[in-house]
Amino acid sequence: MTLFAAIRLPQEILFGKGQRHALPKVATRLGKRALICTDERFSGTDMFADIVASLKTVSVEILVYDAVQPDVPQETVSVCVDHAREFKPDMVIGIGGGSCLDMAKCAALLLTHGGRLQDYYGEFKVPGPILPVIAVPTTAGTGSEVTPVAVISDSERTLKVGISSPYLIATAAICDPELTMTCPSGLTAIAGADALTHAIEAFTAARRGDDHKLAQNHVFIGKSALTDHFALLAIKLLGRSLEKACKDGSDEDARADVMMGALAAGCAFGTAGTAAAHAVQYPAGALTHTAHGLGVATMMPYVMNYNRSVSVSEMAEIGSALGLDSVGVEIETQAKAAIEEVRRLFAAIGITPTLADLGLPADKLDWTAEQALGIDRLIKNNPRPFDLDAMKRLVKAAYDGDLAASAN
Repeated sequence: MTLFAAIRLPQEILFGKGQRHALPKVATRLGKRALICTDERFSGTDMFADIVASLKTVSVEILVYDAVQPDVPQETVSVCVDHAREFKPDMVIGIGGGSCLDMAKCAALLLTHGGRLQDYYGEFKVPGPILPVIAVPTTAGTGSEVTPVAVISDSERTLKVGISSPYLIATAAICDPELTMTCPSGLTAIAGADALTHAIEAFTAARRGDDHKLAQNHVFIGKSALTDHFALLAIKLLGRSLEKACKDGSDEDARADVMMGALAAGCAFGTAGTAAAHAVQYPAGALTHTAHGLGVATMMPYVMNYNRSVSVSEMAEIGSALGLDSVGVEIETQAKAAIEEVRRLFAAIGITPTLADLGLPADKLDWTAEQALGIDRLIKNNPRPFDLDAMKRLVKAAYDGDLAASAN
C-alpha cells in the first residue's frame, strides 16, 4: 500500500456568505473575554462595529488592538501583548488580512508562554497549546486562517522570519466572502495570486514518503493525498474566478470562489509546504520592498518551468484544473500549456512579469540566489533539487523574463 496523507487544520472551519454572524456563538464556547487584533482601516468600518456589537450581546468583553501593521514588525507584537496582559483574555480574535491573523497568533503565543518572540523563530519552538485563536479573514490570499505559520518582520534581520508550529493553527476559521467585497482590485489580484502560488507549490512539492516520524519532526512534509485534494480545488476555483473578481469586485460568486480558493490553498500548503518561488521571494522582497504575493507570483511560472521535467504529470493536472482541454493532448504539451495559462492569468490581473520589473537590482542577483538557496525548509520541498548554479540560472531567467532559460 502506497497511499499516504497527513493534514493539520483548525477544529472548525466555517465558510459562506454571512458566516461572520456565527462568531458570537463560536466565541462563547471559548470564554468571555476576547482580544481583537485588527488594523486601523477595518476598525473604522461599520462592519467592524457590527461585529463588536454582536459579541457584546452575548456578554463577551472586548479589548481592541487596532494598530496592526503590514508584515507585523516584531516590536509591535510586544506592544499588543502589553496592551492586553492585564485584560487577561480567554481568546484572541484576528480580523483582517494575513498580518492581522498573524498578529493574533503571535499575541496568543506570548500571552500564553511569555518570553520574546525571537525565542520561537523556526519550527517546533512553541512548547505547547496557546490561547484559542479565531481567525476571520477579510482578504483572500495568505491562508493564515488555517496554517501553522505566523510571518513577521524583524528589523535586526534582512529577511522576514517565520514561527511554525501546529500549536499556531487557529481553533476556528470563519470565512465570509462578504468581508472581501470592498477589497480593491489590486489587492485582490496580489492576494489571489499568492493563493494560487500556494496551491501550485503544494501540489508540486516533493513527495517524501510515509515514514511515521515525518510529520512529527517536520511542520511541512511535502505533498500527500489530502493536500493534493485541497490544492487542486484551490487551482480550479482561482483559475475560473480570480480574473473575474479583479475585474468586477461586486461579483459575489467570483468573490466566494477566490476566498474558498485561498482557504483550500492554505489547507494544502499548511501541511505540504511551499518551495522555490517562496524561497526567492524572501530575499527579493527584502530588497524591493514589494508585496509578498506579488513576488511569489512573479516567480511562479519560472519555477514551474524549472520543475516541469520532474513534475510533468502534476503540471498536466494543473492544466486540467485550470480548465484547459486535455482530450487527446499529450502530457508534455498539457504541462507547457498549464505554465502558459498561469502566465496569462497573472498578466491579465497585473502581476509583474520579471524580477527586473519588480525592482530587483542587477548587482543583487547572485546575493538573491545565495539567500534563496539557504532557506532549507523551502528548498528541500522543491521537487527538483537545486545547487547554487541552478538557483543563479533561475533567478537570472526570472530577471530577464526568459521562461525557456528557467528550465536549464
